[in-house]
This record gives sequence, structure tokens and C-alpha cells, in this order.
Amino acid sequence: MRAELETWLHAQWAKRGLAAWLLSPLSLIYLAAVRMRAHRIRAEKLPVPVLVVGNIYVGGTGKTPVTIQLVRTLKAVGYKPGVISRGFGRKGDTPQLVTPESDARVVGDEPLLIAQQTGCPAAVGRDRVAAGKLLLASHPEINVIVSDDGLQHLRLARDFELAVIGARGIGNGWVLPAGPLREPPSRLDTVDALVLNATTDTIASRTPRFAATSQIGAAHQLATGATAHIDDLSDKINKAKSRVLAAAGIASPERFFAMLRAHDIACAELRLGDHYSFEVNPFEHWDTDYIFVTGKDAVKCRQIPELAQDPRIWAVDLEMHLDPYLIELVLGRLKELTQTAPKNH
Repeated sequence: MRAELETWLHAQWAKRGLAAWLLSPLSLIYLAAVRMRAHRIRAEKLPVPVLVVGNIYVGGTGKTPVTIQLVRTLKAVGYKPGVISRGFGRKGDTPQLVTPESDARVVGDEPLLIAQQTGCPAAVGRDRVAAGKLLLASHPEINVIVSDDGLQHLRLARDFELAVIGARGIGNGWVLPAGPLREPPSRLDTVDALVLNATTDTIASRTPRFAATSQIGAAHQLATGATAHIDDLSDKINKAKSRVLAAAGIASPERFFAMLRAHDIACAELRLGDHYSFEVNPFEHWDTDYIFVTGKDAVKCRQIPELAQDPRIWAVDLEMHLDPYLIELVLGRLKELTQTAPKNH
């Protein structure tokens, strides 16, 4: 039901139809509240540079894969990054450290995925400043913090803002609830860079923009830990005429399904709703040979014995590629902010 509601909402937000016009007075109230809040909040600076990866479109735009790739790149050139996040859907608001062994219910699925795929220290908290302080106190070696989400968390002072635009672009261009935006499109003029992830949307903004591309790489069988390239699995599936289910608890499941089809994998599709908890097994009554899930879903499946031991379930890796000129821009900004760059930078 939740997945169907999300699909309906995004369809309404893609146009300025009757529903949008009826809700537009509420959007004016929302916009006034956003502006009042922005004037009231005083930002607090952390002792290391802060890079914020966020969006203005409510829901998924691909910012977490961008964050993961950015953190990996920073590590590769010699920085010691840490990551902070709200931890959407987690239980409790108190700042907490995240490790690869953390409980997804306690820290959130996306922060856990980031910790597992980057090996970097991470912390979650509704208050990103408090989360950053906890992270730095626990890991004093950190010399740059990347905030996954947080574009609207104005209490956190930042040195570089990166806004990710997903396949839905900016929808009808209106703020909530008549449209899908947390802030008006003019906010994009104030960030340092736009990342266009799987979109050719012609955003009217003066901000430098960079393309991001993603593709499926390997897949991992949860029950055994076996790894196979997606093309090898595709050949095996097609030769055996195996039945396949693709399931996604993400904001834009269509992209995941399309990527599998691009590798010649015909599959039934199961939309679970963003941040699906898996407390109820959605696969129990599916008669199928393979079940492909996203990395974000896999971190939760691995912590539920019934799912972790199901040999049908395979987690699919998403490989994100960022424009080299974007990396150059980010590293140039960091070099300006730090007196001494890492030795192998």
C-alpha cells in the first residue's frame, strides 16, 4: 500500500494538475515557514571541513551512492573522512556511532550501508552537529566530514554543498505539499555543485553541473557469501530458464528494475516502499528461483535470519561514477580549507 501511495504522489508532483493547485495555498504557508526558520537558525561550525551531499526533492535522488563514491575517492587521495547522517527511520534521536556490525533498526539502513561499503567511521543523529562532535571525539584522526543528506539542516555549518538531482528532476517545481520540493528551485543557485544522476533535466541554475552514472557490478548471495558478476548470473538464469523476482525498498525502484533488464534479466517486480523494514517477510509466498535486492535492502535482510539464510536472495552492487571535474572541484576546495593536504594527495 505504501509503495502504491508513493508512486501516486510522485505522479501528482510531476505536473501542476488539479491536486497541485488545490494544495498550492498550503505550499505558500510551508515556504514562509522554511524562510522564517532559515533566518532564525544559527549555524555551528565543526573543527574540520564539512561537505554536504543532499537534495531538494523529497525522497531518493541517489545521494547515498554519490556519498559512498565521494568518501571512497577522499580515502584514495589520502584524506581520513567520516560520515554523518540523520539515519532515516531509525529508533531514537540520540547521536550514535555506526559500525559495519550495527543494527539497521538502530542506526538506519543508509548509514549502515555507507559504513559497510566505505569502511569509514560514521555517526547518526537528528542533530547533525552533535553527531559530528561525537564522531570527532571518537575518531580524532578524521580530517573531513561528509554529511549524507543535511542540505536543509542549517544548524550544521558547511564548506561545500553538493545537490543531487535524480531521474524525476525537480518535478513540477513547487514546494511541499503541492510539489515534491523541500526548498524552492532557487536554492540550487546557492550550492557549489549539482550532480545530475540519471537525468537530463534542464535545471535553470547558474551552478556548475556534473553528470553521474551508475551500473550494476557484482551480486552477492546472502546465504553463502558467493559472489558473481551480474552478466554471468544472467547467462545462468537464461540457460536454466529460472524465475526471477526483483524487489526494491527504495524511492526509485524503476531504475533498479531497468538496470536488471538491461542485463537481459527478465523479472517480476516487487515495490516495497522506501526504507522497507523487512519485519514482515515479503518473499514468503513467492515461488521463484532468484530474488535480487538492492544494497540498501540487503543490509536489513542480512540481520533477519529467515532472509539471511534464504539461498534465493542476492544483493546487487551499484557502481557509481562521478565526473572527474567534480572531484577536482571538491579537492580544490578542500585544499583551500586545509593548510596541509594529505601527503599522498
